[in-house]
Amino acid sequence: MAENTLKILHTSDWHLGHTLYGRKRYDEFRLFLRWLTQTIREEAADVLLVSGDIFDSGLPSNQAQAMYYDFLREVAGGLCRHLVLIAGNHDSPSFLDAPQAILKAMDIHVVGRSLPPEDEVLLLRDKNGMPELIVCAVPFLRDRDLYRASLGDSVEDRERLLAQGMRDHYRRCAEQAEKLRAESAACRKEAHLPPYIPIIAMGHLFAAGSTVADSDGVRDLRIGSLGQVDAGIFPSVFDYVALGHLHIAQKVHGEDRIRYSGSPLPMGFNEAQQKKKVFLVECGTGLSVRGIEVPAFQRLEKICGDLPAIEARLKELASCGEPVCTEVIYTGEGIVSDLRERLLEKAGAQVELLRVRTARSSGFALAQEQEEQLEDLSVADVFERLLKDVEEQNGLAPEQKEALEQTYREAVNDFFQMREEASCAS
Repeated sequence: MAENTLKILHTSDWHLGHTLYGRKRYDEFRLFLRWLTQTIREEAADVLLVSGDIFDSGLPSNQAQAMYYDFLREVAGGLCRHLVLIAGNHDSPSFLDAPQAILKAMDIHVVGRSLPPEDEVLLLRDKNGMPELIVCAVPFLRDRDLYRASLGDSVEDRERLLAQGMRDHYRRCAEQAEKLRAESAACRKEAHLPPYIPIIAMGHLFAAGSTVADSDGVRDLRIGSLGQVDAGIFPSVFDYVALGHLHIAQKVHGEDRIRYSGSPLPMGFNEAQQKKKVFLVECGTGLSVRGIEVPAFQRLEKICGDLPAIEARLKELASCGEPVCTEVIYTGEGIVSDLRERLLEKAGAQVELLRVRTARSSGFALAQEQEEQLEDLSVADVFERLLKDVEEQNGLAPEQKEALEQTYREAVNDFFQMREEASCAS
């Protein structure tokens, strides 16, 4: 490694405190944070970036908080020169900001609530006090951070104004970053150091065209195209854009410099087969990005099929000697009234049945679903099933269906916006 190479580790969407169908996952989170600490040590990372959704809720449990602060204390105690964390849509901005002054003294920079763009731009210094990195630490931006609603604004107006507000925010961050870089270049020249300082942007948002997992939860906050932004909002001055919000590790529009690190743990069974990653960004004479695969700390498996197929697979898993959590979806023709009890007999001690349900044949028919509860469904799932039921029974013209979907998207987005504002006010 060249002497002047700066190593930055990018991660996001930890969701500390997350439960999987009621199953607490603290052991998995502890193992991940232990692995991340070891990875920082082995890779000799200088900077750690956490791009939002640190916690799964705005009121994290005591155990989740303890894991968070224990990790910060250990990593900031000499392993990593700087830690930069931003709030995601699941985080409470005020909760993250509360210990900000104390953490800053440990070179831990936390940005919970949205600030004027120039105040979100951080100039980080090396162990000798020389400027070495500029980070535009932009947290999750809510509607009120981006524009003021006017009476009569249409959905199209709202989408356009949100996108423009996001673009303007990152443009102002970029302008401030360039100003800081120019001011710092002379200082580095005097110390006989390369004058160039990398500029990294962070964000917690939904970039249009990105791949979304069913368990991302994006639809629960940003429905349809509301809240989506084009990758073009990020000025070319940003050497790397470290994003959070989506759970699949990926490039945005194929650009190496704009990436989601994804969640380090699968947040649901639909993510169980994904390769979870963190990204190591090395800035020297150029910029390189390398994915580091996160181990699976708990095996998850979804089993679909008729009763004989499910029972056979459970028997195989029970004999493998490894703890595994399962979601079972019964697709057989007949109704099995004691389905869970029969499957428990085949599962054994090593196989945990977290969810057992029967796949529907057609229509809404929630009341006829075995083992499925309303709490298993997102608001989008319920709307889609109701709309399908109405369409099958009464028929809908394409323009009618489109109008209903648009009205629904706006109503749900308004609801979550008002809920967030009420939460912040309290």
